[in-house]
Amino acid sequence: MCESQLQFNYYAQNCPKAEDIIKQQVINLYNKHGNTAVSWVRNLFHDCIVKSCDASLLLKKAGGIESEQASERSFGMRNFRYVDTIKEALEEECPVTVSCADIVALSAREGIVMLGGPRIEMKTGRRDSKESYFTEVDKLIPNHNDSLSTVLSAFQSTGIDVEGTVALLGAHSVGRVHCVNLVHRLYPTVDPSLNPEYGEYLKRRCPTPNPDPKAVLYARNDPETPMIIDNNYYKNLLNQKGLLIVDQQLASDPRTAPFVEKMAADNGYFHQQFSRAVGLLSENNPLTEDQGEIRKDCRYANSNTNNVY
Repeated sequence: MCESQLQFNYYAQNCPKAEDIIKQQVINLYNKHGNTAVSWVRNLFHDCIVKSCDASLLLKKAGGIESEQASERSFGMRNFRYVDTIKEALEEECPVTVSCADIVALSAREGIVMLGGPRIEMKTGRRDSKESYFTEVDKLIPNHNDSLSTVLSAFQSTGIDVEGTVALLGAHSVGRVHCVNLVHRLYPTVDPSLNPEYGEYLKRRCPTPNPDPKAVLYARNDPETPMIIDNNYYKNLLNQKGLLIVDQQLASDPRTAPFVEKMAADNGYFHQQFSRAVGLLSENNPLTEDQGEIRKDCRYANSNTNNVY
């Protein structure tokens, strides 16, 4: 992790309305498609943990670039087209000025607010990569059911400590998980670490051990407040209602259990740690100054835009 050269209000001179435009677009999109807010949070995680917060995630296949979106780790990710909606509004105001990497970061910040989470102060000035890291994605993004040690070390490599990692996993308080990633905990027998009633509920959500990946078969991360980033996630873990193996391990592993208990008891503490961890993640190894570029279109490196239009 390199020392961040980002700064607050980076666009104050050359595009003073930039942050307000992103905020307004996120609100508009949330009002039409509520799940976009969850997508913005997931985009930040998937973009920033792979090498750098540089919008490499948004690149489509073109000109020798393989899209990170084609990786198995990106299964279930959606709403990328609405990033283009935000970018178009910015291009109208200030052409080729605001980076797609800053759109990823600031849309996540505003998405967190829409989901009832804390308002996070965020620096800007990231630049966009000219390449994707398709071959690195599987190595750098923990799998749904990786061990807790793997997850802790992945975040540690971006400068996030154990307490911060426990808080970041609180993002699992919103959104949903496809049955494809759950059935191994339900069939042939229900994982004994799952609350038995919850296991039965999940089997009703995922009635077959071989779900169709294209079918809309899923369970919400938090059945009680599925669209609010709150400490219900940790309360669920203490009741053996963790959806993924790594979720449940948080509550049983001695390295993380004390933080789970503290966050379950205090939503303010959870929000404080979540803000700190999201801030650190958003500043992971950014491209700044003369590195990278400002993409005209978030889906393509500038050298490829002529080939696709």
